[in-house]
Amino acid sequence: MLGGLAKSIFGSSNDRYVKSLGKIVDSINAFEPTISALTDAELAAQTVKFRARLVQGATLDDLLPEAFATVREAAKRTLGQRHYDVQLIGGIVLHRGEIAEMRTGEGKTLVATAATYLNALEGKGVHVVTVNDYLARRDCDWMGQVYRFLGLTTGVIVPQLREDERREAYEADVTYATNNELGFDYLRDNMKYDRSQMVQRPFNFAIVDEVDSILIDEARTPLIISGPTDDKSELYLQVDTIVKQLVESDYEKDEKQRSITLTEEGTENIERLLETAGLLEGSNLYDFENTQVVHHVNQALRANKMFRRDIDYIVKDDKVVIIDEFTGRMMDGRRWSDGLHQAVEAKERVQIEPENQTLASITFQNYFRMYPKLSGMTGTAATEATEFYEIYKMNVVTIPTNVPVQRIDEEDEFYKNTQDKFRAIAKAIAEKALTGQPVLVGTVSIEKSEMLSEFLNEEGVKHAVLNARFHEQEAHIVAQAGRMGAVTIATNMAGRGTDIQLGGNLEFRIEDELKDVPEGADRDAAIERMRQEIAEEKARVLAAGGLFVLGTERHESRRIDNQLRGRSGRQGDPGLSRFYLSLDDDLLRIFGPDTLFSRMMNANMADGEAIGSKWLSKAIETAQKKVEARNYDIRKQVVEYDDVMNDQRKVIYEQRGDIMDADTVDDVVVDMRHETVNDIVGASCPPGTYPEQWDVETLKRRTAEVLNLDADIDAWLQEDAVDPEMIEERLSAAADDAVAKKIEAIDTADWHSIEKSILLQNLDHHWKEHLSTLDALRQVVHLRAYAQKTPINEYKAEAFALFERMLGNIREDVTQTIARVEFRMDAPPPLPDLPTLPDFITSYGAGESGGGVIGTDGLITTKLPPLAMREPDDMSGDPYAELGISRNAECPCGSGKRYKHCHGALA
Repeated sequence: MLGGLAKSIFGSSNDRYVKSLGKIVDSINAFEPTISALTDAELAAQTVKFRARLVQGATLDDLLPEAFATVREAAKRTLGQRHYDVQLIGGIVLHRGEIAEMRTGEGKTLVATAATYLNALEGKGVHVVTVNDYLARRDCDWMGQVYRFLGLTTGVIVPQLREDERREAYEADVTYATNNELGFDYLRDNMKYDRSQMVQRPFNFAIVDEVDSILIDEARTPLIISGPTDDKSELYLQVDTIVKQLVESDYEKDEKQRSITLTEEGTENIERLLETAGLLEGSNLYDFENTQVVHHVNQALRANKMFRRDIDYIVKDDKVVIIDEFTGRMMDGRRWSDGLHQAVEAKERVQIEPENQTLASITFQNYFRMYPKLSGMTGTAATEATEFYEIYKMNVVTIPTNVPVQRIDEEDEFYKNTQDKFRAIAKAIAEKALTGQPVLVGTVSIEKSEMLSEFLNEEGVKHAVLNARFHEQEAHIVAQAGRMGAVTIATNMAGRGTDIQLGGNLEFRIEDELKDVPEGADRDAAIERMRQEIAEEKARVLAAGGLFVLGTERHESRRIDNQLRGRSGRQGDPGLSRFYLSLDDDLLRIFGPDTLFSRMMNANMADGEAIGSKWLSKAIETAQKKVEARNYDIRKQVVEYDDVMNDQRKVIYEQRGDIMDADTVDDVVVDMRHETVNDIVGASCPPGTYPEQWDVETLKRRTAEVLNLDADIDAWLQEDAVDPEMIEERLSAAADDAVAKKIEAIDTADWHSIEKSILLQNLDHHWKEHLSTLDALRQVVHLRAYAQKTPINEYKAEAFALFERMLGNIREDVTQTIARVEFRMDAPPPLPDLPTLPDFITSYGAGESGGGVIGTDGLITTKLPPLAMREPDDMSGDPYAELGISRNAECPCGSGKRYKHCHGALA
């Protein structure tokens, strides 16, 4: 009670913080008369002056008032838009590395220009992160006018760019990009063999648009780069056919956890079916030999019994395309990992693409935490403020609206079943359509949007459907959703990025209606006529009550509901929002308390009858909080496990960078060789033991295998002062001498290039295998909980042991390769620049929300060293054998033939 009284008198901590920023806004406004008086050339020259002041020791905070005033004036002259004071407050919040929560329609895109310009003055690059390619391109073109006017360079990162185009975009002062492209470029860069091939530069500052969507919703699944493995299409089809024969009593489904397991009866049933099909080794499904079959059965079960067509995915052009559960968009090219996507392809009987092996992986949490300064903006972040601070150390600041909100949020209406609910919705929409009030309807799936479309057709209501099937037209449909009498059905409105303006959107009308009209007086007159029509139509829409937002179902997260509501009532416009619910809704069916069902059913609601109560709304909010807490736990667990891998990833990537930057790696290679000798001797001649206890045969065999030496160890053992240290010193010296003699005739620069290549290739090979091992470990480590052990602690301990073993294997393999490699003095024909290696795949891991895969261009450009490396038994005469060139690729010798018909021809 006292807290509420204090808050009413002094305001919340958020209110006090926002009020304190008003002094800085006053300083910015004080510069406006001076800045407004500058000519265009003088205004553009401000950037040079600011940069000079930075060199002289000024800080960004010192420059902030004048720099913000400069951006505001540049926006007025280029865009015709002037930052409101609340937008300047948002810019200050972004500059300070915090999250600006601003309602829809408050102009977040313009807000970002102030903080972006100020931080770009340092010349270290600013990344503005958006949720899709359309917004990245749009914002770069649109807001780029401001930056270019002030003398800054801009770039945009979207799929299908060439390496040189990416590099140029990252070198710009301001770079717009999607979160996926940034993460994948980071992983790809750390698979390159030369620093000059990398496209990104050191991280500086990032502003994340729709920060809740990117850092919360999409953070449940890691980004993965993978390469193809063996084709197992036939096995998937066989297992799918068997799983389709199971009945409900054969498995238990937990929709809350999105998991499914075989019952005892189901296990016996599937064992018989697998045995008949010849897929079972022995008679027990869970024998070690059947591990792979069990994995395929589990994934086929999930695909058939848990994943639903037109909700989780659609089939388009004979391909399974994932639907993003947060935005309702098709995720073209993305694939679920761990064989799940193949299982769904088998279920739908479309072409099955091969599985992939992980080559590199990172979560969004660990990627974005690498930025020294990170900020974000969204319309809905307050409900996740705790998570933002705990994971990213970012505070959420709620920015007041420029004009008070006029929208009315009505209580939810509750119906007995889905049919009653949709009939009521269709009637409500028909009533609004008669008055001309525009309606935006939010659905949770394609299936529901198409069902509602049928009901509206029965009512004779003209409408537009926006879902994953029609996402190409989404910006145009959304932009005109505020026109008189418009009815728009949208599947998940998160991240649409297009304002719904009452009366219509002039920019999109020009694009749609005047695209074939050339510049000139006729076009200008048509634009002016459209502008007047929009103004008149807006007045009629305002009189009808503004935009009516109708939710057909509550989402798992309150944020998504708030995003939908926020589409109405922008900039002080009137508006209305209402949600329609039923007992059949997934949220209530899966997460609602049992008492909710019993009370509703006992109320003997008549068909078509609606009720609404604060108690009901409270129960629904409680269900949403449950889901949000569960999803937070999932994301937190993803971070905990990835933190373990992240520490190891940093070590490997730093080592790769050091190797690429070093002029020579002789000292590293020598140290590896000596440590390998130490390991070999230590294993066969343990300290504190007598010579007669040593495993001499193993010592001689390992010396020959790894060091390629025929050392006279038997003679050394006859000496009186023999001990492990003496043997180690002699083996090390002999190994050093052997390598020194081998490289005497080789040019020093060539040798350094070969050493680097050997080091990097071994590092990459073992890191890839290590990632695969950690994936497998993570799949099973939860079982340790049955032994009263904490899975994450067990994972940390075993991951560390595996990492230590990997480093030992790298040392040994590098030593063995250098010891056994031989060189030919006849250099191969000169090589053209080889293209980057193809067929790597970027993807999401299979988290709770699924994930995906995007086919990309290649990752690594390798050039043949001046002298070809050869193992003693590999004298095939093919100078390109070590490059691993695809047999169907063009031969690098320049003949124009396929490699398999040229230098790669089999003997």
